[in-house]
Amino acid sequence: MNFKKYIKAVGTGIKGNRELTQEEIEDAISLILENKVTPSQIGAFLIGWRTKLETNDELKGCIKALRKCMQFQKIENSLELGYSFDGRTNNPFLFPLYEKILQDFFEKNTDIQELKLVISTDLLQPAKNGITAKEIGKHFVFEKYVHLLDRAEYLPKLSKLTTLRHELGLRTAFNTVEKLLNPAQSEYGVTTAFHKPYVEKYLVMFEQYYKNVLVVKASEGSPEVFKDGKYWQKTDDGIVEQSFSLKDFGIGYDKVYENISLEEALEIVKNPSSEIIQLAKFNIALYLVFAQRVKSLSEAWERLNS
Repeated sequence: MNFKKYIKAVGTGIKGNRELTQEEIEDAISLILENKVTPSQIGAFLIGWRTKLETNDELKGCIKALRKCMQFQKIENSLELGYSFDGRTNNPFLFPLYEKILQDFFEKNTDIQELKLVISTDLLQPAKNGITAKEIGKHFVFEKYVHLLDRAEYLPKLSKLTTLRHELGLRTAFNTVEKLLNPAQSEYGVTTAFHKPYVEKYLVMFEQYYKNVLVVKASEGSPEVFKDGKYWQKTDDGIVEQSFSLKDFGIGYDKVYENISLEEALEIVKNPSSEIIQLAKFNIALYLVFAQRVKSLSEAWERLNS
């Protein structure tokens, strides 16, 4: 083992840096996960790699290393929602409302194949300091349609790096790849990208693990939509972009919080306004389209509100 060669490859500057192969990254990440290198070496590598800018092939190698350490739990007829692990500060979480909405929907629409939603959770990761899906989720009971999976259980070796990542205090490659590792072996994966260059990156990185991957322009690193946006998917013709406007569905939500508290976020979904319920339904409509349960947003919306 010579982990220093990996640090040198990402941390010696423009003239000395080089791209690592998928196999090299897979080896480097495996050494980190197996705790076979020192915390100092891990920190040096992760920061150097982030500064160098990770290639798609390198990120693919990282995903492979992580998945080799995972315990999978097959959830049939599911779609994974790739939430960010670094918390939320400007919006509440809508997913506690999804269970009841989906239950009502499938009771009325028996001609449509059921869809379950999978969300991975863990302790707060850098670089923000917001509330997490894990904190919200423990206040609710989900019976069938929403499944929260704890990364401390299905990928403890990555979860155990939380303290070190907080000591670094910076985003690393783990922030990029950890949202869609598919622990439930879902057919569909949905995540979000704020910067357009990451759309293609996500589609390429994760496509081999799903029947279809979609990237939606949403809020704070999770596929929950609170305003007008668009989504992208990869087809035979390339990357296709679709836009949507909340006004077209009678939704005029414009609330923005500053450092929303856990108490505020819980109150919003425990006693939801009609506007919040409609917003949650719109997100469900998107997921039904993404999972090919309906042909269009208009059809999903009409069925959800019939």
